[in-house]
Amino acid sequence: MARKSSPSGNMPTQRQLRAGELVRHAVSDILAREDLRDPDLIGVIVTVGEVRCSPDLRHANVFVSPLGDDTEKGRTSLAEALNRAASFLRGRLGREIDLKFTPQLHFIADKSYDEATAIDRLLADPRVKRDLEPE
Repeated sequence: MARKSSPSGNMPTQRQLRAGELVRHAVSDILAREDLRDPDLIGVIVTVGEVRCSPDLRHANVFVSPLGDDTEKGRTSLAEALNRAASFLRGRLGREIDLKFTPQLHFIADKSYDEATAIDRLLADPRVKRDLEPE
């Protein structure tokens, strides 16, 4: 049976979406429980926004941001620190989830909150509001 795909051709399957949510919940729990030794991770509360799994479920891109630090530098340093601890986190993840393979974790700074804020700011602009309101 042929799978329907998006115009871009890279629409995730239900299997990828389910695995991504499973990994997201498990990584969030691990980060909340574990004491990581990296100085860049001490005292940082991490928000895991989304996890995108590869079609073979062997790789997972984990989009993260530090809670309360809206700077680009803060997000980037968090992603770098988590990438340094990725093998440790993958070991813990293997005990938490029930998948055939434990995916390699690749942490990426999540910019979606900034994009949403920029859109909200744009929609709140009086010039744009004028065009959106009915006459």
